[in-house]
Amino acid sequence: MIRRSFWLRKIEEAWRRRSVIWLMGVRRVGKSVLCQSLPDVEYLDCELPRVRRQLDDPQSFLDARRGRRVVLDEIHRLPNPSELLKIAADHYRDVRIVATGSSALGASARFRDTLAGRKAEIWLTPMVLADLADFAKTDLRYRLLRGGLPPFFLSAELPEREFQEWLDAFWAKDILELFRLERRHSFQRLVELLMVQSGGIFEATPLARACEVSRTTISNYVAVLEATFVVSVVRPFAAHGAAEIVAAPKVYGFDTGFVCCHRGWQQLRRDDLGPLWEHLVLNELHAHLGSGMIRYWRSKHGNEVDFILAGRGTDPVAIECKWSAGDLDVSGLKAFRARYARGPNFIVTADTTAPISRRFGDVAVRVVSLTDLIEEIARRGRRA
Repeated sequence: MIRRSFWLRKIEEAWRRRSVIWLMGVRRVGKSVLCQSLPDVEYLDCELPRVRRQLDDPQSFLDARRGRRVVLDEIHRLPNPSELLKIAADHYRDVRIVATGSSALGASARFRDTLAGRKAEIWLTPMVLADLADFAKTDLRYRLLRGGLPPFFLSAELPEREFQEWLDAFWAKDILELFRLERRHSFQRLVELLMVQSGGIFEATPLARACEVSRTTISNYVAVLEATFVVSVVRPFAAHGAAEIVAAPKVYGFDTGFVCCHRGWQQLRRDDLGPLWEHLVLNELHAHLGSGMIRYWRSKHGNEVDFILAGRGTDPVAIECKWSAGDLDVSGLKAFRARYARGPNFIVTADTTAPISRRFGDVAVRVVSLTDLIEEIARRGRRA
């Protein structure tokens, strides 16, 4: 069993803040195996009827586990999963619990309480850079093509058939059980189109025509996909209004392997690497920061910055993603800083080994690796 050190550390840190952890992420991202690798933990799979019977009486169950660590995998299979977690958080704080699920807690009617203020949340994203070291495979091109779901990443051959099987299981086990949507063909068609268009501006009208549903249905489907982490919706950063995109979000597929599969890419060309690198940078930001503060910026004249980190009361951090340091283009950063003068600028590349400070006219830029980008953002957060 491969020990994923980054994620194990995040769980231990979260347990120091809260006794209940909600570990969320897409199907087959590795939640079960990660939980089983925790030391001194009792692992319970709530898909099993005998386990569900043990949990019929939450108080008796928790009384018998004082001072212990417990994993409740696939907890949404319980009739009222939030009841047990609420009782544990309020009355059994010496019982350390990790509960897992494939959606944000409270995204479906199955969860009657979101446990606000009672839990810590960890979003288990597809594999991050630290995982590549743990899996002893550090080839970025391999990671981009195979994606970041461990079974697909470790497959001896490119797992094309498994990508479709995953989508079928996602519909049957997550969407039907948790959200009870209809029109499977339209829903799956939307997923395929969003993977093909991943990283582009979301336009509901052409998608509605292609999927043969209404614009409202498309918006509802995207909300479900966002709640289940199959897409990431990155909204625009705009404070000056008139000359900026203020409403249209960008939608990214959750995993580069699925993006490559739906685009028909079995080998990566040089031109494919830049867009996939942007996805990998976003994945790393999600793993370290979550999604709440990540935006993008685009002017109505076509200037764009890939990502803006926009914390409340802090200067916006501008991030451009370039596969190679030989491809530097700062036109977007210059246009952004003409409107928002204060804040650091980063260009993150796959081939930078040590941070480099450069100046392009009035704009100062740090050219960094992805690891250095995360470290510099973390340092800024600690100073703030």
